[in-house]
Amino acid sequence: MRIDIKYPERFTAIFETVTGNKLYHPVLGITTDSREIQENDLYIALIGERVDGHSFLGNVENSGATAALVSQIDESLGLQQIVCDNPLIMIGNIANAWRKQFDIPVIGITGSNGKTSTKDLLVHVLQSSYNVHATQGNFNTTIGLPLTLLQMNNEHSISILEMGASVPGEIDVLCRIAQPTHGVITNIAPAHLEGFGSIETITQEKGALFRSLENGISFVNLADDKVAGIRISGKIITFGLTPECDFPADIHQENNGSLTLILDSHDIPTGSQNLSFIKNSIAVTAIAVTLGVEWNNVIERIQSFTPTSGRCQVKQFDDITVIDDTYNANLISSLAALDYLKSFSGNGRRIFVFGDMFELGATSHEQHRKIGKKCTELELDGVFTLGQNTIYTDSMINNGIDHKHFESHDELIHSLKEIVHSGDKILFKGSRGMAMEKVIQGVFAD
Repeated sequence: MRIDIKYPERFTAIFETVTGNKLYHPVLGITTDSREIQENDLYIALIGERVDGHSFLGNVENSGATAALVSQIDESLGLQQIVCDNPLIMIGNIANAWRKQFDIPVIGITGSNGKTSTKDLLVHVLQSSYNVHATQGNFNTTIGLPLTLLQMNNEHSISILEMGASVPGEIDVLCRIAQPTHGVITNIAPAHLEGFGSIETITQEKGALFRSLENGISFVNLADDKVAGIRISGKIITFGLTPECDFPADIHQENNGSLTLILDSHDIPTGSQNLSFIKNSIAVTAIAVTLGVEWNNVIERIQSFTPTSGRCQVKQFDDITVIDDTYNANLISSLAALDYLKSFSGNGRRIFVFGDMFELGATSHEQHRKIGKKCTELELDGVFTLGQNTIYTDSMINNGIDHKHFESHDELIHSLKEIVHSGDKILFKGSRGMAMEKVIQGVFAD
C-alpha cells in the first residue's frame, strides 16, 4: 500500500507533534511495502504473520526514503528511523490528527456483505453535489484506512470510508481513528467466522460503528433484524421495506425482468435485475437525500451507475451472458447472486460456476451445502464447482441438474469450453483467493 502526500509541510508538522520526533527531510509519500518505496517516502515497518517489515530497511534506505517508522532500530543504517512501540498504532494516531483538520461529513460503511458496492454507488451519487474523498481499492483495514485518511485534502467536502474487520475490535479501532459523523451497516451475516466464531460476535463488532456515533447519525436497515436490534444512542434514520421507515421502499418487477424501486413515493426504474443493487440503492438514497442531494440527482446517478468489475457485472460474449461476481463470496452474497441468476428472462440455461468460500471456520462445510441445496431448489441447469470445500456444494445437487466438481482451474476451463453454448446465462462466483475471474478469461479469451 502506498499513497502520495499532497501537503508535505502540514504532514511534517503533524507527524512531529504526534511522534515527538523531528523529520530531517520532507515526506512526499507513505508506504507499508518496501517494493513500492519511492524517493522521499516514509516507510512503515509492520510485523505480520509471515513477514517482518524491518527485514527490508536496507532496501528502503537504498531507494532514497526520507525515514522509517519502526519498533526496532537497525544501527547499521544511515536511514532516519523513528522508533515507537507499534508503528501501526502510531500511523493510526497520525491519521487521526490529520482527519481532525477537516470539518466535513465522514460516512463510515461496514457490514458483512455489500460494503464496497454500497460505497462505490454512494460515491457515484454524492459526486453530483460534493467533492468526494473515499476509500480506494481494499484500503478498508487498520493499515489501509489510516492511509486513506492521509489523502484527505482541502478540496474535499465529504468523506466515505469503508470499514472492514476480520477479528474482534477492529471496527472500534477504525472509528477511533476516523471519527465518523454518519454510519451505515449494510447487513450482518455469517462472514469471517474464522475470526469471529459466531454471528453474535459479528453483530457486536459491526455495531461498534453505530456506538461511535453518539453525536452523529446512524442509518439503520430495518430489513435486517440484527442491524435493527443494535442499541444506538445518537440520531437514527431508518430505511427498509416496511412503511414505518423514514425511507420506506417497495420493489416492482417489470415485464422485462428489470426492477423498479419505489422509495418514499419516488419511482426509480433501475434497469437492473440485481436485487442486491436495489438494496444498496435504498441505503444510498437515504444517506444522499439526508445530506441534501436533490431527488432528481439521486435518481439520475443510480440509473447511470456501472458496477465495478467482479461485482455482479453482466458481460456478453456473443450470445452468452456472463455474470461476473468473482470479487468475493460468502453465504448470503452467494444466495443473493443465485436469485439474480434465476431472475434472468429469456430462454437458455442457467449455469452456476462456484469456487470455495473462505474464512467460514467450523461452519464451512454446512454453508457450502446450503449453496448446493439452493441450486437444487432453483432447478438450475448446471452447477460446476472448484476447490476443496465446494465438494460439499456438489454433494447436495440433485433433481437431474448437470453437475461436476473440479480440483483445478485448467480442468474446469477445459470442460466449460465444451459445455457452454449460445443462450446460456452463467454466474461465476467465489472468494477472492479462488481467482474465479481466471476461469472467465480462460473460457472466453478467444
